[in-house]
Amino acid sequence: MSEVKNRETILRVQGIYKSFGPTKALVDVSLDLHKGEVLGLIGENGSGKSTLSTIIAGIQKADQGSMFLEGEPYVPTDITDAISKGVSMVVQEQGTLNNITVASNIFAGKESEFTRHGLLDIRKMNKAAAELLSSIGVEGINPAQLVNGMSFEERKLLEVARAEYTNPKVLLIDETTTALGKEGRDVMYRLINTMRDSGRSVIFISHDIEELMAICDSITVLRDGHLIGTLSRDEMNIHTMRQMMVGREIAENFYRTDYDGTTDGEVALKGEHITFGSLHDVGIELCKGEILGIGGLTDCGMHDLGKILFGIIIPDYGTVTLADGTNIKDTKQAVKHRMAYISKNRDTEALMSAGSITDNLCLASLPQMQKFGFVAPKKEKEMVAKWRETLSIKMQNEKQFIMYLSGGNKQKVSIAKWLASDADIYIFDCPTRGIDIGVKSEIYKLLTNLKNEGKAILMISEELPELIGMSDRILIFKDGTVKGSFMRSADLSEHDLIDYMI
Repeated sequence: MSEVKNRETILRVQGIYKSFGPTKALVDVSLDLHKGEVLGLIGENGSGKSTLSTIIAGIQKADQGSMFLEGEPYVPTDITDAISKGVSMVVQEQGTLNNITVASNIFAGKESEFTRHGLLDIRKMNKAAAELLSSIGVEGINPAQLVNGMSFEERKLLEVARAEYTNPKVLLIDETTTALGKEGRDVMYRLINTMRDSGRSVIFISHDIEELMAICDSITVLRDGHLIGTLSRDEMNIHTMRQMMVGREIAENFYRTDYDGTTDGEVALKGEHITFGSLHDVGIELCKGEILGIGGLTDCGMHDLGKILFGIIIPDYGTVTLADGTNIKDTKQAVKHRMAYISKNRDTEALMSAGSITDNLCLASLPQMQKFGFVAPKKEKEMVAKWRETLSIKMQNEKQFIMYLSGGNKQKVSIAKWLASDADIYIFDCPTRGIDIGVKSEIYKLLTNLKNEGKAILMISEELPELIGMSDRILIFKDGTVKGSFMRSADLSEHDLIDYMI
């Protein structure tokens, strides 16, 4: 790991303030970024990380304060202007455009470079896209295909390629690795190391403290819009960072402390001979009072399995059956029979971005809340207040649009929506993606409480410690089939699972 002491400052941020109505998102925030430095930015949801990064990237303007890039005043008018000055960003949520090709997404705004005599040379642009993707380690994506059918992870890699093409002096990465599997993360880490080695700089935002410690030269901590401090490489440790983030002690182990993985044995949900995409003849049983963990690499089929069990995807072959014999064939039927599904991709699948927090949070509970076809506003307000407190959702008020929440707070609303419905069967797909450690602890407590109430819980996760820490039983998928099954045990390790994943 390279040292950054005495290096030249490439970006200086001084006295930045930003408010959204009564909410003070940033208060007098200052930091220096050095050439060849990877600076980690960490804090709880709503701490101001994304707000600060979008100001630096020209997406929005600060209310007060100044910035300097290589010693010169830096006042980007918009994101395009920032890119032209050498500052690019890979955003947390989806940053690609539908209905255009992979190559068109990568070179959006750069089409003139492939134009001759007023005509766009599509073949040349596709070839350049293929070479660029290959250069960052991404293979198997056709530059001429539309992005519409691509996975969220593949779209993120296109954004990484687009950012690299601009050859930025400063690259901001906002929570992107939470959407990536192992191969995608390796692509991102190689890019970060390449930038460091070439004297360029990275601001890296993540909730994964161990990831930050592994790749960052220093780490700056934000809390409630204030800069708490910056740690050098020698000063980094998990305990200190957690305490700086939340302002209080966090238990070192916030997973379950018991190792009793037994259930009453009554099957709540059964999938038989499921075949779709990469899934081949998969059988699965989920019992009442059980947390069944599903793990594997991103493309192993586990995310499709969750959608099939909830009726979002109809398999080519196979059935999904409840304890009473009901076959689940669509989402309406699943909800009617008290099933819940928390999607990994909150913006595209879980939430109505143009709807209010109340609209989103109460949606799955409307049948229980209605009386004579009407829902009392008082009931909606009480429900939002309850889950706002339970999950510490940071919002201006219940009427605020979802699109204006931070990524982590969007995830909390997505989870609260289904917890409020009081379902009997829960399918959680990466439930703690983009959630800070303080709220992770609360989510794990909720999962444990649901288990103790006899609820059946299927938890799909790309995080092995989470699977080991919370599951009664774990199924590891590889190439669309179950390769390993593990019962809860104090002796179970990540290495035991990895041997069956790769």
